[in-house]
Amino acid sequence: EIVLTQSPASTAVFEGESVTITCSASSSVSTSYLHWYQQKPGDSPKLLVYRTSNLASGVPARFSGTGSGTSYSLTISTLETDDIPEDVVTYSCQQYATYPIIARTRPGSPESDAEPFSDQFLLP
Repeated sequence: EIVLTQSPASTAVFEGESVTITCSASSSVSTSYLHWYQQKPGDSPKLLVYRTSNLASGVPARFSGTGSGTSYSLTISTLETDDIPEDVVTYSCQQYATYPIIARTRPGSPESDAEPFSDQFLLP
């Protein structure tokens, strides 16, 4: 079992600032299987970044992901009010041993670039 630990556990940020969230794995994780989600109160989790550094459809370029092995990070540069409503927004890293069975493939893209459905939230 691979345990993922995020840091910081919580933080206060303001519009215009940048924030980086790190995700440390207890064992090495393939870059193909590390994804980031955003969940706002009352909403389903939304896929932000898949396969470590690929932005999901419709996700602004101010979001970026990087990392390898046991260390990964999500950076949000120049936060906008949509990213920081009055309530708490949860960002979480997830790792999958395999891709979700249902995947969206962009036209002309190889299957290895399949993007997990943003409305499919699968626990590791």
